[in-house]
Amino acid sequence: MARTTPEIPNASMADIAFLLLTFFLVTTTMPNNSGLSIALPPPPEATPPDEVKIQERNMFKIQVNSSDALLIEGVPREDISDLKEEIKTFVLNNGRNPESSDTPEKAIVSFKTDRGTSHKRFIQLLDIIQAAYYDIYAEQAGVTNAKFREAASDLSIPQNKEIYDKGRAGIPLNISIADPTKVGN
Repeated sequence: MARTTPEIPNASMADIAFLLLTFFLVTTTMPNNSGLSIALPPPPEATPPDEVKIQERNMFKIQVNSSDALLIEGVPREDISDLKEEIKTFVLNNGRNPESSDTPEKAIVSFKTDRGTSHKRFIQLLDIIQAAYYDIYAEQAGVTNAKFREAASDLSIPQNKEIYDKGRAGIPLNISIADPTKVGN
């Protein structure tokens, strides 16, 4: 007597696969990571370049070479633990120190790299610069840095917009990211 192998009915497999696919598509949430939040300049043809004269004292210069070595205000540095506080002091100088910025509106943090600078170093320094501004905004709004960042992430809520506007009042986020220079130039 020959034994027959039992068969698995597969007529409804396509229906089950479709239902599973639909279930996962409906229940999955997509993260809203949009990358770096940097306001890009308009295309070159949109506006003619204006001749802008910026006083040297209103520029806080950060430069990184292709070896990730750092120059802050022309001085070589390895330790960046106090860089955020230096930026905050520079921006909020209000003309007290004649070597530093006139007003927060005129203060610009200039960030320049070489083509060989690592992405890690670039992002690390950009985060420090942005954190300095966010600390200033949070202090001005009278909230914690975390609360200000939370408010800035969803401006459709009126309370968040109020915190954001209060923090940003009179202090623009002036970060100049220069085009990278070629290694060796």
